[in-house]
Amino acid sequence: MQLTNRAGGAPVTATYWMDHAWLGNQVEPGVTLDVAGGRIAGIRTGDGTPPPGATVLRGLTLPGLANAHSHAFHRALRATVQVGSGTFWTWRELMYRTASRLTPDTYFDLARATYAEMALAGITSVGEFHYLHHAPGGTPYANPNAMGEALIAAAAEAGIRITLLDTAYLAAGFGEQPNRHQLRFSDTTAEAWAERASLLKGDDHTLIGAAIHSVRAVPADQLATVARWAEERGAPLHVHLSEQTAENDACRAAHGRTPTRLLADHGVLGPRTTGIHNTHLTEEDIALLGSSTTGTCMCPTTERDLADGIGPAVALQQAGSPLSLGSDSHAVIDLFEEARAMELNERLRTHIRGHWTAAALLRAASADGHAALGRPEAGVLEPGAPADLTTVALDSVRTAGAVSRLAAETAVFAASAADVRHTVVAGRHIVRDGRHTRIEDVPRALATAVAALHG
Repeated sequence: MQLTNRAGGAPVTATYWMDHAWLGNQVEPGVTLDVAGGRIAGIRTGDGTPPPGATVLRGLTLPGLANAHSHAFHRALRATVQVGSGTFWTWRELMYRTASRLTPDTYFDLARATYAEMALAGITSVGEFHYLHHAPGGTPYANPNAMGEALIAAAAEAGIRITLLDTAYLAAGFGEQPNRHQLRFSDTTAEAWAERASLLKGDDHTLIGAAIHSVRAVPADQLATVARWAEERGAPLHVHLSEQTAENDACRAAHGRTPTRLLADHGVLGPRTTGIHNTHLTEEDIALLGSSTTGTCMCPTTERDLADGIGPAVALQQAGSPLSLGSDSHAVIDLFEEARAMELNERLRTHIRGHWTAAALLRAASADGHAALGRPEAGVLEPGAPADLTTVALDSVRTAGAVSRLAAETAVFAASAADVRHTVVAGRHIVRDGRHTRIEDVPRALATAVAALHG
């Protein structure tokens, strides 16, 4: 079978041969893929041997993965927040200390290394939930988007796509002014946030979106301003939603309704909106999110790391909310772990196995994640889609012995980020044979960037 779409007549610039590829919902052996103009120009199946000049990708090649929720600077917290006990709220104090030490230069270094780690894990696009806007104390930088532009540049150097979800974060809580740590997050009003965010520019690898940090961080009478900004631009809009029961209790005390109902009443919900976590929801909340086709981004490794709880992902999807996945605080960066954790969490809660197929979990980690980040054409291996791929080894100690037709099940339920051998973005090889092609020593880059913040 041959499927061809020459991407507007552009010449073929690369050809990849995959001994196994995930096409639609099945594994196909011997697949050749042509790239033109950064997009998939043609796909041929049944090619038993690589055509001349093709780059060979051994293993299972999947659409590039989408990390729909990231706070890049949290990568510096790995291990340091595992000492002692506490809650989300005590963890937050440690997070604030790290945030207070970042500058545009140190943030670039840390994000570049973190995004390179994502590329090594097969991630081709990240949604960066960005609220670290100003200098400590809240003074704007001479370039008011210095921090956001550092993230955009970091993603470009690491070779992955970014949706910068510029975040409105205006208050410490309902009726509370920002605390000393949060001053650098706040633009004081949603109108001022919108004015600054409007200066950001996208490009071929960069989309600009919006975010509401949470209902406690954006006053209710300013929620519509952020939603309108995103709507006018057709941009994705994300929001932390009901991550903690304390947020729900405070919202009911302040407004007499749940956070989900508050967002619905101010026009925030809708198909371009994604709620992050959506952990502690009522049945009415689930119905509101589903009926509006508001997405849900589950971040299982962070949700369990922070002892947040298990969100009602099955009920949300059944109600009409598309599911995506994110590594959030980067306790680990591994979308295969996020995918299987969503399933395994449900097994623990319900004592029933098999809530999602491997195909459904891969869709959450790829196509639905890319759609949540404003790229609905991505996350599939078919002509016209972005040429973003990742290849998982089928001969590692974790994956060896897999039956070829069950390679997707092997990837989701046995593989890890360490099994990613290749990552291709816009047809360009970013990770080759498990090594980043642009950043020679990613572990050293991470260690150096983290040490600069803890020194």
